[in-house]
Amino acid sequence: MADLRALATRILERARELDALRFGDFTLTSGAKSKYYFDGRILTLDPEGADLVSEAFLAMAIEAGVAGVGGPTVAAVPIAGALALRSRQAGTPMDGFFVRDEAKAHGARKRVEGAVKPGTRVVVFDDTVSTGGSLLRAVDAIQDFGCEVAAVLCVLDRHQGGSDEVRRRGVPFRALLEADADGNVAVSDGL
Repeated sequence: MADLRALATRILERARELDALRFGDFTLTSGAKSKYYFDGRILTLDPEGADLVSEAFLAMAIEAGVAGVGGPTVAAVPIAGALALRSRQAGTPMDGFFVRDEAKAHGARKRVEGAVKPGTRVVVFDDTVSTGGSLLRAVDAIQDFGCEVAAVLCVLDRHQGGSDEVRRRGVPFRALLEADADGNVAVSDGL
């Protein structure tokens, strides 16, 4: 089994090396102000970052006993691709998916994209969780699609209510990294 603490430690180091964790004055998607910004896409689109995150998430997905892995666009897309590939290479293939903000107006008009099918047990993930708006909409959409959400995962939990809401809904939540209001980012205590 993967050493999640060691992987999370290296993920944090790699995020700093890539300047994916920046300090200053930022406005988040939720509208909240923040002293720091974590750009998970820089990390998960980097070869080493994608490798590290997919290894950690695969270990957690296997532990959750799932057959599908995905989350909201845009942040979950590179993770879903890397994780689906890694799962096959590990001999535990899992279907990747992503959830659009709204169904496409053309083509198949789907909101849930990928190979996952109704009835599948899945994990839903995002790179960063603040208030959890996009993540919770993705959880609702994949449940409406007919899947069972076994767990929610993220790279960084900002502790701004999103992870609490996931837990309030009775879904296990795990983060690799966690931050306080001042932007002190550390390996999650929950690993």
